[in-house]
Amino acid sequence: MDSAAYLYDAVRTPFGRHGGALAGVRPDDLAAHVVRELTSRSPELDPGRIDEVIFGDANQAGEDNRNVARMAALLAALPTSVPGTTINRLCGSSLDAAMQASRAIETGDASLVLVGGVESMSRAPGVLLKPGKPWAVGDQTVYSTTLGWRMVNPKMPGEWTVSLGAATETLARLHGVSREAQDEFALRSHRLCAKAWDDGFYGDWVVAVPNTELESDENLRRDTSLEKLAQLKPAFVKDGTGTVTAGNASPLNDGAGALFIGDEAASRLLGRAPIARVAGRGAHAVDPDLFGIAPVEAANRALARAGIGWGDVELVELNEAFAAQSLACLGEWTELDPERVNVNGGAIAIGHPLGASGVRILATLAYELRRRGGGYGVAAICIGVGQGLAMVLHA
Repeated sequence: MDSAAYLYDAVRTPFGRHGGALAGVRPDDLAAHVVRELTSRSPELDPGRIDEVIFGDANQAGEDNRNVARMAALLAALPTSVPGTTINRLCGSSLDAAMQASRAIETGDASLVLVGGVESMSRAPGVLLKPGKPWAVGDQTVYSTTLGWRMVNPKMPGEWTVSLGAATETLARLHGVSREAQDEFALRSHRLCAKAWDDGFYGDWVVAVPNTELESDENLRRDTSLEKLAQLKPAFVKDGTGTVTAGNASPLNDGAGALFIGDEAASRLLGRAPIARVAGRGAHAVDPDLFGIAPVEAANRALARAGIGWGDVELVELNEAFAAQSLACLGEWTELDPERVNVNGGAIAIGHPLGASGVRILATLAYELRRRGGGYGVAAICIGVGQGLAMVLHA
């Protein structure tokens, strides 16, 4: 029998800067930490009743290799009988994990799933292609696995393999998003994130990493201003027409998060009531160089499957990969009040550790819906190589 899927509880680490406070922590240890923290918040839970651990992770080329979900479960001392699997849909990896978990719940294949996401962009290794001959002669290229295209197939059209920033410049031009609008959006992200921390919104569920001194998101700039943002030079197009800078784009980050998704019976296992119900899911794809606009149709599809429209939506968590990308999406959602979007700050201020961002936006949405007394909300994310995902929650 089909059943509804509910989000029950969630935690995340503070997100660290690239090379910052979390750079010394292995990604599998970050993942294990949020597994331990999440399960400890439900002392009535028998960990052996967890049907599956599903983690999102975009890299998997370094210490997060060999199925980091299973590694996290083992390192966190879950029973060895609890299986684990790792999903890679780049930036959307852990939102995809949550979507797959909710489907397993709804079809009766599982009653309780621990969903997580992790990324250490600081510890992403450089890699070499394996030489074609045993004793290769000449220089070898080391490819960074931190972000973006590498080892590109020569059959792939060149316009599809531009950097994410260069693609965002194209999107900004197509949608008429100015540099000033991008900087204003970025400033709003920092101000709302700072207010959320000051008001205690994040303090209840953001869990510090042992042996680190990071208590809040490391990338947050409380003292930023439009004047400071305006001084930053374009990072990807330097002919005088560029608009995307380090200040109006999400940074490189380290972090992890985890949440429980279960059926109605999971309430008894966890000893807690659900926060929100999964009401709809959507996925969409576009040309790779227009990746940033893909959440538009993904969210439209998720709303249709939930049986509602934009007029019914109380809140939106849209991952801020770039200010220009976010503003392009908001420009297409004409019925949505932009003030309902990312009311506790977004990735430009908080950070974007790729594999962890999906659970971050989903948990933020659920907690804010509960704080406001309920309603419908949308969590949406753009994904490199031209994809978007969205999930509708109802609290």
